[in-house]
Amino acid sequence: MGGSFLQACAQPEREAHGMISEAPAVLSSRPALSCLHVVTITPFFPTQHDRVSGCFVAEPLSYVGSHGVRNSVVAVNRFYERKLASLAEMPAQCVRYACLPGNAGLASAGAFLFRGLIARIRALHQRQRIDLIHAHSALPCGDAAELIGRTLKIPFVVTVHGLDAFSSSQVRGILGHWCKRRTTRVYKRAQSVLSISRKVQQKVQAGCPEAYTIVVYNGVDSQLFRPDSAKADSSTILCVGNLIPTKGQELLIRAFAEVRKAVPQAVLRFIGTGAQEPSLRRLATQLGTERAIAFEGRQDRESLARSMRDCAVFALPSSYEGLGCVYLEAMSSGKPVIGCTGQGIEEVVHHEENGFLIRPDDPHGLSHTLTRLLKNKSLREQVGVRARRTILSRFTLKHQAAVLVEAYREAVR
Repeated sequence: MGGSFLQACAQPEREAHGMISEAPAVLSSRPALSCLHVVTITPFFPTQHDRVSGCFVAEPLSYVGSHGVRNSVVAVNRFYERKLASLAEMPAQCVRYACLPGNAGLASAGAFLFRGLIARIRALHQRQRIDLIHAHSALPCGDAAELIGRTLKIPFVVTVHGLDAFSSSQVRGILGHWCKRRTTRVYKRAQSVLSISRKVQQKVQAGCPEAYTIVVYNGVDSQLFRPDSAKADSSTILCVGNLIPTKGQELLIRAFAEVRKAVPQAVLRFIGTGAQEPSLRRLATQLGTERAIAFEGRQDRESLARSMRDCAVFALPSSYEGLGCVYLEAMSSGKPVIGCTGQGIEEVVHHEENGFLIRPDDPHGLSHTLTRLLKNKSLREQVGVRARRTILSRFTLKHQAAVLVEAYREAVR
């Protein structure tokens, strides 16, 4: 049931600024180094029936082998989650662990996960020495990795994927305080804390100044997400994300109602699911735009890439975003993207150059930008070309893998 990603040996060049390490513009070859065995512990990983969830973890792992890393994946799930059976069909070891349900169990989940993992990791370590553990999210995987590392004398790193770096928005009260204590301990004891953006890095450092943090931006499959101007529909706006309040779909629908007055043929497509869908549908009906708005549910990676190629503009006015892989995927597809100021995407998008940034909760600014783009094909194409160039220069999966491997090697020096 175990699986790994095969390796070759090459050492990437690193660009570092203090405690920030970003993807180098050009990958270079160096003399071969000994191959590392890294165990990835993650609650995010694709399944046989859901190849979308966790792709941001799985996809870069297919590239680290060419940089001298053998990666064994341990995908973990709480005992009551149904997706475990289908996870077992994927090339990863699968561990189910017992804990209290919901966010209430988050504070103690790491200890439960440790008990579920330790025998398996010890056996794997005995078969082939583990050089490093890479945990995704402090709780529960980072907490478990710290306990395993202390027991087996293996260093670990942890990736923080979102702005809620200490679980403070998920768990409150005494349990929330305990979550913060456990998370702080993880960050202090990790060889490095890998943040997906400077915005996330700042959250970690604000709560735990002692942590050694490195920025490892998410990468994009630039071959899958590629431009095709012949297929683009000049009137389609695309929004991809969970249908939840922080993603800003309500703001987008309100802005879209104004856009339709200037561009009557405009169409808005939502890809994603979530609890807010019924209320969003009602809002569209109230505003008289329900016939021009499509709620399409989730899509697999290939279908999503086609949707990116087919649209004219990508808009996700999210007010709580560590980075946002979908922005990068749209940019890689040669599309002008619209995001919000104050979020992680601000580190990638430069307003009016390779994308657009609006203030959160500014429907007028959003409708104005959308209308301007839909009416100006030349502007869309110019911004889209620069967006694609940005991705190819620093944000491909190869760039992400190079920085990730350098972080691994630094952690075991």
